[in-house]
Amino acid sequence: MAAEEKPYRSLVKAISWRVTGTCDTVLIAWFITGEVKAALGIGFIELFTKIFLYYLHERIWNRLEFGRVRNKDDFHI
Repeated sequence: MAAEEKPYRSLVKAISWRVTGTCDTVLIAWFITGEVKAALGIGFIELFTKIFLYYLHERIWNRLEFGRVRNKDDFHI
């Protein structure tokens, strides 16, 4: 069986990805609204909702065998 990711790894990946995504969202919101305060508010809310959604997404995909290849030395007796 292929190595599984621990839940904390998925959480750290989710946080690092969301920090990047939130910076993008804040810049887009600032560009659209012209208001820094509104842009930061939008970014703050989406930071937490999308971390949660990404974490769930990662954990579901971690349970699927789709696209995984077993190593030749993986065997069960």
